[in-house]
Amino acid sequence: MEQDRIHIKLARRTPEERQADETRRLDPFMRALKAIHTAATPETMNVEDLEKQRKGQELLGRLVAPMAGMSWEPFELDGMNCAWVRPHRGHDRRRAILYCHGGGYTSGNLGYSRILASKLANVTGWQVLSFEYRLAPEHPYPAAVEDAVKAWDYLMYQGYGARDVVVAGDSAGGNLALVLTMLLRDAGRLLLKEAGRRLPRALILLSPWTDMTASGKSYQERAAIDPVLTVNYIHAVRDAYARDQDWSDFRLSPLFGDLKDFPPTLIQAGSSELLLSDSIRLRDRLVQAAVPCRLEVWTDLWHVFQMFPMKKATEAMESIGRFLLETL
Repeated sequence: MEQDRIHIKLARRTPEERQADETRRLDPFMRALKAIHTAATPETMNVEDLEKQRKGQELLGRLVAPMAGMSWEPFELDGMNCAWVRPHRGHDRRRAILYCHGGGYTSGNLGYSRILASKLANVTGWQVLSFEYRLAPEHPYPAAVEDAVKAWDYLMYQGYGARDVVVAGDSAGGNLALVLTMLLRDAGRLLLKEAGRRLPRALILLSPWTDMTASGKSYQERAAIDPVLTVNYIHAVRDAYARDQDWSDFRLSPLFGDLKDFPPTLIQAGSSELLLSDSIRLRDRLVQAAVPCRLEVWTDLWHVFQMFPMKKATEAMESIGRFLLETL
């Protein structure tokens, strides 16, 4: 009887009460993510502060990654830390996802990548390969790009065909996924004078950082409502990764690159995030290049909201699963 009364009471809660409950539940997680993006100016982007952020990300990933029903198999690839996430249930061994973690190119690690890697494995039933690319400012551009190419080549050496691999990335990892795809396509053209190296079967981009010039409208329009990112943080990590570089170069801002012949792409973003313009403008450029593309803008949500343990994040991940089924 007491349990029945509890269920009735929960059922009678107003939408506002349910929203307030979810806000309280997510508050510790939001504060942890906010602490990871604490750089106020480029001058504060020092290794000591970054080390604290990186350790915080490692701990966060270990605490909240939904690893039930998954195996975590770390290994080393020519000095680079990598890990497979494999579903325990029967999974499709013919296909894999190469996941590029976010963190502004200055933070992020295998522990942090466990959150989205495990969610991707769960929703697709595929194996997911994460890799710990070298980070700025210790290892500025092009170190991360070189490491992404190494991870891709490893999958090819393992016998996967390019058409069996989906590349996914969030935030800076979305930037890296785009740059990797451009380099693969262009390398093929150079080698064979045509589309030579095959490209991934699809791209999954979660709040991708596509424009290091920060020229989109949302950098101003969403500055006051983004609960995670600030413009100063974007400037700080940009300088750490590519100081004195031409930020409009496609290898830094893939928004301005040639997107012809790209694979089908799904982009997800939150309507409240600073980088919303990066996703909208990328969608427009992909459509202009005749690339099959879907953009989902989730109302009142923020940068890489898919990481959070909440219903909307689950729905977004399920949408990724449906997109891949349609693509395949």
